[in-house]
Amino acid sequence: MVSERRKKENKPVLAICYDFDKTLSPDDMQAQGYIQSVYDGDIPSFWKESNQMAEDNEMDTNLAYMYKMVNEARGRIVLTRKSLQEYGAKVQLFPGVEEWFERIRAYGAEKGVIVEHYIISSGLKEMIEGTSVAKAGTFEKIYASSFMFDDKDVPIWPAQVINYTNKTQFLFRIEKGILDVNDSGVNDYFSPEDLRVPFRNMVYIGDSDTDIPCMKLVNINGGHSIGVYNNDTLDKTKVYKMIHDKRIKYYAPADYTENSKLDSLVKAIIDRTAVNEVLENIYFDCINERDQNDIRRSNDEVKRNRLDLILSLDGSGSFGTTHTLMKEMLLIDNWTEDEIEMLLDIALNNHPVRYLLNDLDVKTFYQKIIRLLPYKNEKAKRVEEHFE
Repeated sequence: MVSERRKKENKPVLAICYDFDKTLSPDDMQAQGYIQSVYDGDIPSFWKESNQMAEDNEMDTNLAYMYKMVNEARGRIVLTRKSLQEYGAKVQLFPGVEEWFERIRAYGAEKGVIVEHYIISSGLKEMIEGTSVAKAGTFEKIYASSFMFDDKDVPIWPAQVINYTNKTQFLFRIEKGILDVNDSGVNDYFSPEDLRVPFRNMVYIGDSDTDIPCMKLVNINGGHSIGVYNNDTLDKTKVYKMIHDKRIKYYAPADYTENSKLDSLVKAIIDRTAVNEVLENIYFDCINERDQNDIRRSNDEVKRNRLDLILSLDGSGSFGTTHTLMKEMLLIDNWTEDEIEMLLDIALNNHPVRYLLNDLDVKTFYQKIIRLLPYKNEKAKRVEEHFE
């Protein structure tokens, strides 16, 4: 399998990350056809029993519902990847969702911003893949709980389980462009200017407590977290709490139609991203120029120090001073050809240095700098003649 790694673009990338249930769809995806077809009880009872199973077995709640889905299907329906996608095709979407993704992507392109859409959901990947928007190739990546299937496409084991705490790892994958869930390169260090999608260019759209870790992470790193609520019920209890707790910056009805509050908000974020990235690029240019200047100054200082040592050696009038200088000079590895020429002249013309050429430290130093020459010149050969 080829690892999904993406390089930094020559334009800013804005990643919009969505929860699915009650963010893009008014209800849990399992409750829109699947539960009714395989479960004798009502929908709330399914979730109550699933959560109780998780509590009784100290089990992840998502593993519990996945187990219950497979178990309840036994003897009632043939549960396969295809049937899960068929259930996904029946999932209702909020107003405007069908047209939203391409419209927002096109608006970004007008502003010089590459807009990418990602799903980060505790729902089922196979069902999300069955939705009309996923089949249209809308999403760069769908991170969701999923099954492993046997050779008959029957689910036999969880392949991926995504809960509210491990959702955040996928934001780091998007940030670095390392999208494969098994690629450990997500742990590599990236300098800020090399990040493909810095957090300031992320939008996270969600509806509930399970989205809070992602919302908080995006928020504290300069990104944009948006809480959505159902426009039919107008229940803003959750978004009020999230904005009070500083989990989100904005909230809006889950209405994805053109000119809706959410539409205007996301377009304003795109506008801001376009302008902000111009400033960020100027900032990084300034930082890089400063670093290059620091390097030049450091190199100049090193050169001055080497020249000071050479001049001191040339002016050395005693054996003690010569040996003291040799201790420092032996620590330097990057003498230039011009500097070596001056040092060879000193060895031939300065009495204390020439006299000490067979002392271990002086001899070692001159052997070392002669080896740095691309070829052994006459001065080097004459110095070597003084070695015993």
